[in-house]
Amino acid sequence: MTTRTHGPTHKLLLISESQHALNGLNGFVNSQGYSCIIADSCTAAIETIKRSNFDLVILMANSGPQPWRDLLYFIKERREQLPVIALSDSRHFAEFSSLLHTPSIYLLTTPYNPLELDKTIKDALEQRRISFEFNTLQERIKQSEKMHRFLVNHSPDIIYILNERGEINFINDRVESLLNVSKDELIGKHFSTLMSDEECKQHPFVFNERRAVKRLEQRAELHLRKRLGQDVNGALTTLSMPFEISAMGIYEIERRSSKPQFRGTYGIARDITDRKQAESLMRFQAYHDLLTGLPNRTLFRDRLSLAISHSKRNGSKVAVMFVDLDRFKLINDSLGHSIGDQLIQAVARRISESLREGDTLSRFGGDEFTLLLPNIHSQEDASIIARKILNELKQPFFIEQHELYASGSIGIAMYPDHGEQLDQLIQNADIAMYYIKANGKNSFRFFSEKMNLAYVERLNTEQDLRQCIEGEQLFLEYQPIFNMQTSAVYALEAYIRWNHPTRGVLIPGDFLNVAEETGIIIELGAWVINRVCADLEEWANPILTIAVNFSPRQVEDPDFENMLMSAVKAHNVSPHQIELEITEDLLVGDIALITTKLKRLSRLGFSISVDDFGTGYSSLSCLHRLPINTIKLHESFLRHINNQYQSGDACIVSAISAMATGLNVNLVAEGVETSQQKDYLMNLGCHTMQGRLFQGPVSSLEARHIVVAPVLTE
Repeated sequence: MTTRTHGPTHKLLLISESQHALNGLNGFVNSQGYSCIIADSCTAAIETIKRSNFDLVILMANSGPQPWRDLLYFIKERREQLPVIALSDSRHFAEFSSLLHTPSIYLLTTPYNPLELDKTIKDALEQRRISFEFNTLQERIKQSEKMHRFLVNHSPDIIYILNERGEINFINDRVESLLNVSKDELIGKHFSTLMSDEECKQHPFVFNERRAVKRLEQRAELHLRKRLGQDVNGALTTLSMPFEISAMGIYEIERRSSKPQFRGTYGIARDITDRKQAESLMRFQAYHDLLTGLPNRTLFRDRLSLAISHSKRNGSKVAVMFVDLDRFKLINDSLGHSIGDQLIQAVARRISESLREGDTLSRFGGDEFTLLLPNIHSQEDASIIARKILNELKQPFFIEQHELYASGSIGIAMYPDHGEQLDQLIQNADIAMYYIKANGKNSFRFFSEKMNLAYVERLNTEQDLRQCIEGEQLFLEYQPIFNMQTSAVYALEAYIRWNHPTRGVLIPGDFLNVAEETGIIIELGAWVINRVCADLEEWANPILTIAVNFSPRQVEDPDFENMLMSAVKAHNVSPHQIELEITEDLLVGDIALITTKLKRLSRLGFSISVDDFGTGYSSLSCLHRLPINTIKLHESFLRHINNQYQSGDACIVSAISAMATGLNVNLVAEGVETSQQKDYLMNLGCHTMQGRLFQGPVSSLEARHIVVAPVLTE
């Protein structure tokens, strides 16, 4: 027979005068997983029960109950809860019944059926368990009446009893702290006293509940009135508070009909204000950005879908805008995420102030925002909003003693002009935004099909860029910078080139914007400075200076200084031979941080020049605080200079030249292409120039020969 387990082992006492019968019974009971003790006489059984506790007694009494009378009386008087299974000839059943009237004795005939005995054992043990638990519970109820009253009155919930008319017969002390109403004042009042008229109409079951015990799991939510006080006119003011009500009917069995009669309601009212607030917060978090409180992309998509549906019906247009902050990553990396988060919040507030009622501003993540402009009639309507946003972003942000600037690139897609599907509109606005970022930033543009081609090309460029360094596809060209007074080479400027496997040789304008946006620019910058230092080491010309261009993102990178020093040390080159060309865009970030970094680099020996001067957003007031050695005049200011020198550009050139003299910094003119331009610059006192009039960019091999024989050919 297969042995079975019954959870915790029960302890059974097996009794019989027959050793053979005991052995057989013991073997069967053990096979069922029970622990057994045996006794072969009435006296031995009584002594065994006195010494130990048992869960069940199995008595084999084939000769009847008389020999076991003392044992049965002992169990009845001293161990009333101990069940007994008596195995006996059926002729003795009447004797057992007359001798011992107790529900805890079970009679089975011998020879016994094993299955019947097994079932009886289980029933007896289960009945003992139930009886024990019932008695224990009853005892606990008797002992805990005082504690029960304490728990009721100190419960965090309102506990109440209503009569059949809905009047309050009992209510605990908690009502006074939760609703500011005395419980004595409520006794005898209808439960609706605590509710508004509207709540009473919606929830009449609260004071007329007839549910039975089997349906206790049902709950209902309603609002009870919390008393606040009296207003200036003496009227009572209340606050509506959410409660969860659990209630059940109270019934009494009528003697005559034996049918249950409804006598009232027992209920518990739980204050769920905190839970409701938590649920509200969870709903808000599911559809809003936690940093700014703006709708997130899920809510934005829902509103866009609704706006498209309305547009289909009324024939209006819908605009979707993608706004991406320019240079935010540099600010975030250099000043920390706390400053970055505050900047995002400030930007969100400014953009929100530029919108109409009914427009939706959402944050897609990072420094990306999306705008939904429903019910517009033309692109000009969207253009007005875009211009307002750009104008707001141009103004400085003052965050923790930092003066920050955060321009934006805005891409716009119109429904139905640029797509009729939700995802298509969002994607096309995103493409238009990337087009702006790749073409100057700080502007807005509507989507067009050619942008889609440019977007695909940009993705391909990004993918190829990640392989160009390892594939040894990059090389440098150098353009000489001449000193017109000595007719000699003053310095070289390094230009990166990419020998693309399918597109041929690419200049920086073809790929640097993508490198900047993706962060690959950091890796490219490290390659350029190491290649420049390697050429300087090979050329062994200690008086030669090479200018290297660095973007704001590169300069603001935390590892920028280490990258420079590692390169010059690795190739045994002096920092004095490296000129760091920065753009004015760098000067609109955290000027204090930038000033500190540039001064530190200057002390190390690097010279600093401002490239493309006059085309950026720098504040002239900060230039005198920076360790600038050179200002480079952008070539665009020279294009309209003729023999008369009367153009507006000529005036700007004169002003920049005078400023360079006043600041005691060198002025280098870029893009000199005509003799008239050269002569004009010479008359202004600008003697350092570069341009195709003298020499265009050349390979490293050719640059080496120019350095060896730096003579200007007339």
